[in-house]
Amino acid sequence: MDLTETNRTVLKALELLHLFLTHPQLTLFEAVKISGQPKTSVYRMLLSLEEGGLLRRTSDGAFELGLGFLQYGQAVAERLDIRKVALPIMKKLNEEIGEAVNLIVRDGEEAIYVEKVDTKEPVRVYTAIGRRAPMYGGACPRVLLTFMPEKEQQEYLARVDLQPIANNTITELDVLRRVLEVDKKNGYTVSHSELFNYTSAVGAPIFDHMNRAIAGISIVGPTTRYADERIPLLAEKTMEAAREISRQLGWIEQRRGRGGSQ
Repeated sequence: MDLTETNRTVLKALELLHLFLTHPQLTLFEAVKISGQPKTSVYRMLLSLEEGGLLRRTSDGAFELGLGFLQYGQAVAERLDIRKVALPIMKKLNEEIGEAVNLIVRDGEEAIYVEKVDTKEPVRVYTAIGRRAPMYGGACPRVLLTFMPEKEQQEYLARVDLQPIANNTITELDVLRRVLEVDKKNGYTVSHSELFNYTSAVGAPIFDHMNRAIAGISIVGPTTRYADERIPLLAEKTMEAAREISRQLGWIEQRRGRGGSQ
């Protein structure tokens, strides 16, 4: 097998692995149908991935992600310095206000959740690590868009297709621009039923030593716990946590009115 053929085989195997990000389990027939690849090739690659520990066989003969794949993911997560810095502060914020806390970073045109601390409340909003969301949707993803450099933000707004996700997802560009302006002035973001119905969130940006917004932290829960009169307190606590993470990443605070330097 020459180098070109080897590369092609590797890419096809990666395509198969990507299917398991959206399908918890797949039979051989399902993998063939979804991938569009020949049955013989798919079967051979599934067996190779199983042998390497990236996939494993279920009791009924289907395939699912194996422990080897999870170990790679864990290794990547542990090497994200921001995650190590943020987690103790996220836990403290969780203890103070009792709400779930999420950490997100940008990945291309999306926000990806890389860490979380769940609430102990019986009614909660579940967010999985690795989940993705558009940067215009929800308080935490929108932090990345709000505090993006102006030129980059305008380029994003010029090409984004605003799709409804929940009842209150912002789908009008003029509305989104106004929200971004207000959020940047306040130093935090707020959302109600933008990613999931009847859930609310408050987010704040995390800056690095070059004063770049490289991540966002948010609290999230049922809308019933996010009444208007409670938002200022939740926002201040979230911004305090974001500032502490930022300082540990080398950021130097510069006061600029409401919301601090944020």
